[in-house]
Amino acid sequence: MLRALRTAASGMTAQQLHIDLVAHNLANVNTTGFKKSRAEFEDLLYQTLRPAGPGEGETQVPTALQLGHGSRLVATAKIFSQGDTQVTGNPLDIAIEGDGFFQITLADGTIGYTREGSFRVDGDGRLVSSSGLPVEPEMTVPDDAEALLINADGRIYARTAGTETPTELGQILLARFVNPSGLEAIGGNLLRLGPSSGDPTVGAPGDLGMGSVRQGALERSNVDAVEEMVNMIVAQRAFEINSKSVRTAEDILAMVADLKR
Repeated sequence: MLRALRTAASGMTAQQLHIDLVAHNLANVNTTGFKKSRAEFEDLLYQTLRPAGPGEGETQVPTALQLGHGSRLVATAKIFSQGDTQVTGNPLDIAIEGDGFFQITLADGTIGYTREGSFRVDGDGRLVSSSGLPVEPEMTVPDDAEALLINADGRIYARTAGTETPTELGQILLARFVNPSGLEAIGGNLLRLGPSSGDPTVGAPGDLGMGSVRQGALERSNVDAVEEMVNMIVAQRAFEINSKSVRTAEDILAMVADLKR
């Protein structure tokens, strides 16, 4: 019965972490560019009480007798499916349609990656993220710019006062990865390189398998609230069943203890 207690306890721990993950997904249902995570489980070590193979005499045991020791949460894989596109009309809002990430220069000088395209212009005229971090490559908008135009290939043009021909300010470059699920989330809608993500492939939107960009729109979270609620119910029921296993094992242990009286 001690094995049953430990096995059920591992299941309860795994389902508690699953509920925590679902709660995080639901908390970010309205976060721009957010990508949901999926829980991945694995079973634990097995104890072989009787191996398969030769038995007594000339008999052959067709299957082994093994007892497992529960489960654990082994990974939380981010799902990078496309979120819905929300048209905002803001010229500095940019949505990626397809594969790729915007590049952001972090405070320590390294590069972060994000799908959030709600950009701003800071006091120095630099194009920055909503948290004030500059976009990579860095671009500066003239003080007298009256309008900004961003093409599908990421080229940014500014129309200044007194001129009819727009001036090209630069080009937004995207990065893509062989294994984007290997990127490490650091909060603030940002990801950074992880040991298994691979090196980034940087290119213009529309090239090298990159998606295109769309001005005046944002990519919404890809979290499906109904799906996450179902996942939460499933995790809750699994937690309850494991807790019932704990109570059953405890009752049997109590009955065994009473045999001595």
